[in-house]
Amino acid sequence: MSKALDRAFALEAVRVTEAAARAAARFVGRGDEHAADEAAADAMRTAFSHLPINGRIVLGEGEREDVSVLFRGETVGSGGVAVDLALDPLEGSTPTAKSLPNALSVLVIAEPDTLLTVPDLYMDKIAIGPGYPLGLIDLDKDPAENIAALARAKNVQVGDITACILDRPRHSQILEKIRSTGAAVRLIDDGDVAAIIATSDAQSGIDLYLGSGGARAGILAAAALRCIGGQMQARLVIRSEEERISAALYGLTDGRRKYELGDLIRGDVIFAATGVTDGALLNGIKRVDGHTITQSVVMRAASGTARYVRARHRVSDGL
Repeated sequence: MSKALDRAFALEAVRVTEAAARAAARFVGRGDEHAADEAAADAMRTAFSHLPINGRIVLGEGEREDVSVLFRGETVGSGGVAVDLALDPLEGSTPTAKSLPNALSVLVIAEPDTLLTVPDLYMDKIAIGPGYPLGLIDLDKDPAENIAALARAKNVQVGDITACILDRPRHSQILEKIRSTGAAVRLIDDGDVAAIIATSDAQSGIDLYLGSGGARAGILAAAALRCIGGQMQARLVIRSEEERISAALYGLTDGRRKYELGDLIRGDVIFAATGVTDGALLNGIKRVDGHTITQSVVMRAASGTARYVRARHRVSDGL
């Protein structure tokens, strides 16, 4: 991709996530996860028709036989430069339905064949922000070791570290180990994409992310960290023979492999996200005087920039 095209794609990518987020926002607090997710996917699919790309979806809503739009392998865009796409029209359908934090619409535009493609499995993840020695954290180390290493690197006490983790029963042992160190824990119900990215924002109060969550979310978050800096390691969680076969269909035959950030995504990339509900990364959509107000972020690996975009939209299309 040329840098001129990169700049054009950055704003166009935001328009795509804005469309999906605005569609999903109609269902905030309505208790219908499926309707919110479907509305976001349909709006994103329509918005792609205005994007001057020949985009191949490598991480989408699912497989062709399972979903009708934004499936893996689908081609979208109005034609142009060949790119690969990873997306989640609504990362956080449960927070949307329950009006809880951290629901986002997310899009990643990457150079062809630079994204690790993964099936719909869980993934163990650990992430920190930029500015630390490479290898400071390790997925195979005890949480206490990682927290102590991060505290030393930050020149603070362990008690000054805040780790973020999804509030799930499967994390009970990790949670106990973190708290035994004296570090603080921020539990989140959903939205690990926003939480991982928040490790790169000194004002977020999140120093470290760890735990297991969706593999697609891991790739999306890795794309953002590639743009703005940070470290991340991940490993697929293979819990059954069926999941082993599913991973093998993607060429992922080593279930013990630990992926570094550069293994998850390579080359140039654009990351865009628009908030649906308020969260650690972005404000959610607001309705003011017949308009909707959106907040988005767009990042580019080539330049290392992150731009926040606040937009005012007329409510002329029911959104």
